[in-house]
Amino acid sequence: MTVRSKPVLKLSAGLKVQRRVVFALLLREIITRYGRHNIGFLWLFVEPMLFTLGVTFLWTALKLNYVSSLPITAFAVTGYSSVLLWRNMPGRLIGSIGPNLALMYHRQVKVIDIFISRLLLEFMGATISFIALTIIFVTLGWMNWPEDLLKVMVGWLMLAWFGCGLALVLGAFAEEYEIIEKLWHPFAYLIMPLSGAGFIVDSLPKIGQEYILYLPMINAVEYLREGFFGSAIVAHYDMEYMAAANLLLTAIGLSKTRIVSQKVVPE
Repeated sequence: MTVRSKPVLKLSAGLKVQRRVVFALLLREIITRYGRHNIGFLWLFVEPMLFTLGVTFLWTALKLNYVSSLPITAFAVTGYSSVLLWRNMPGRLIGSIGPNLALMYHRQVKVIDIFISRLLLEFMGATISFIALTIIFVTLGWMNWPEDLLKVMVGWLMLAWFGCGLALVLGAFAEEYEIIEKLWHPFAYLIMPLSGAGFIVDSLPKIGQEYILYLPMINAVEYLREGFFGSAIVAHYDMEYMAAANLLLTAIGLSKTRIVSQKVVPE
């Protein structure tokens, strides 16, 4: 065995342990959060479906579907599912260390493992919801299949990356500054109308288009909708800017998480 291969084997063994730890935490989180009663995990699918149905019926009743040529159901599905993806991730990480301090008595369990398991659960739930709603509404004839599936996938993954980066930053800093937990929920509701869920950038004035794209999530939503609607819309986005913003958030979040993990005292 060469000297160079030892660090590789050590890293591989560490990743295997972390994978088992994250999987165990993921199962624990599912049981703890949703339990074994009623419909449990399916609430992640039912909630956005009920909301989307409500918006669709309301807009149809108000005859707002004649204002635009875009299908209202597809517009609502892409909009609300996108918000559900990035908005819920920070909320699940903020304040997540305290309830899990007893688990960190085991040296294999780290703060980053708790964060990863919660992020994975949110990503899986939002993704399953998005796919299921799309299949159901296409089957019912309420919307069409995406014109460019690859763009939809890239936009969705970029939005998930943004949510993860933002969640890591807020989740780590919230352990030192309690005000973050108090401010995040109202801030999330305030920024939701600006997230691109209920409008397309091309409908804004020129000056508004320029400034609104500084919000990273807007770029991914526009890119995702271009994949859905194709030439039916004029999409505005800068995916390189969003990738840079996501990378910065992730770097800050991981660095702060490492600092916080060194200060955590297991119960």
